[in-house]
Amino acid sequence: MMNGELSFEQLSIIITAVIIGTLGRVWLLKEDYRQYPSYPNGYLIHLITGFVASALGAVAIPALISKNFVAVTFLTLALQQFRDVRKMEKESLSELENTEYTYRGNAYIDGIAKTFEARNYIAFITSFVVSLIISSLPFQLAVDTALGVLGGLVILFFLKHFTKGKSIGDIAQVEEGKVEVKDSSLFVDGIFVSNLLGTDNAATLFKEEGLAVVIYPNENHYRINLDNFGQRQAALFEATRALGNKRYHFTRKDYEKGRVVITLVPIKQDIDALIEVVKKCPLLESTKKSHRVMKTDVKEEK
Repeated sequence: MMNGELSFEQLSIIITAVIIGTLGRVWLLKEDYRQYPSYPNGYLIHLITGFVASALGAVAIPALISKNFVAVTFLTLALQQFRDVRKMEKESLSELENTEYTYRGNAYIDGIAKTFEARNYIAFITSFVVSLIISSLPFQLAVDTALGVLGGLVILFFLKHFTKGKSIGDIAQVEEGKVEVKDSSLFVDGIFVSNLLGTDNAATLFKEEGLAVVIYPNENHYRINLDNFGQRQAALFEATRALGNKRYHFTRKDYEKGRVVITLVPIKQDIDALIEVVKKCPLLESTKKSHRVMKTDVKEEK
């Protein structure tokens, strides 16, 4: 770098790294079963922050090579930017709570916000790796660029796999439940759910249009996850979000066998869709426990 101007090689490194990092962010921003984000402004916000994250990662190596150590200190801005993204998501989703069919819950909101923060870190790391590889290799620029892009794609796939969480379907079976109304009480597969169906209209509505699923944990220790109120609230939210909610929605756990009930009167009558959306509901980080650690014998030192 001379007179503060970028060389062609340095400019190529930065542009390539920014493009790969930004494309990685685009790939991670696919609209999924949760339908979030599902609006143009939401996409734009996350694409711009992903582009900025990629730019921060891309210029770090050229700045170091040119001995512009002062310029590298701006990387501290990246951490603040990513934290602001998480804060923005939490505030936005929290403000929408009262407009939804049912609450997401604080645990689910925190998980979504952390996910979007982590995706910006992925864009940052990907562009940084691309820039590092291209700058380090001694071959021709075209060869270095091709290897840098390949390395960036490898780290992108690795980070995507590493940060991918599990869903309810990974630890439990989700099956259709039989809805029964006895007097003013609602039962699903013999599990008491609610006694709030006090009118004939309510009872008739649930008998005719009510849908229910029952979640059976694959192993007993998975009850730690499924019994968590935040986890059950997240599953109920996804059910109402996917099928709509005409009236009434409940979640209840069976204390004896660890079964969990999700039931509602949806707008869309589709039991297969209800089963699928509950299976794909992500396991919240706040509910995860290590079974291996829980089995560890801790002996008191004497």
